[in-house]
Amino acid sequence: MGILSGNPKNEPLHYGEVFGIWSFLFTSQACVAAYQTMLNHAGDGDLKELIHEAITTSQEEMKEVAELLKENGVGLPPSPPARPVADLESIPAGARFMDNEIAAKISADIAAGLITCSTMMGQAIREDIALLFGRFHGKKAVLGGKFLRLNKEKGWLVPPPLHLQPKED
Repeated sequence: MGILSGNPKNEPLHYGEVFGIWSFLFTSQACVAAYQTMLNHAGDGDLKELIHEAITTSQEEMKEVAELLKENGVGLPPSPPARPVADLESIPAGARFMDNEIAAKISADIAAGLITCSTMMGQAIREDIALLFGRFHGKKAVLGGKFLRLNKEKGWLVPPPLHLQPKED
């Protein structure tokens, strides 16, 4: 039996796994802080619900990866403080993020998160790490679909130029 056989949780993490997990946690912490701020700026009720879901999902993921890092003796990245709740009306109109901007930013973050999860799945040699990020990937894909639907329903989606084939007579 080699060092990489048996229970994956007893196998050491390789440097790529450590860096990827640590970076995932660091980035997720920053996203949660940003989403808490964006929540203060959001006016649309449907958008607010999805922002709450994005925050909750990220916090659940952060808890799991923080525990994984601790179990493997890896120090955690610094965490930004939680953002206070603010009254939307107290934010001047010119200083506010618009709902469509918030939805676009979170949608882009979800797309980047999908790539991160796929990368971690591909570079992991521990099955539990690959499966963990596979689960995160699935959750992000579902949440991304919800944001896509919201962007379409609200008219916030700005498609790139559409390629239409001319019809032949």
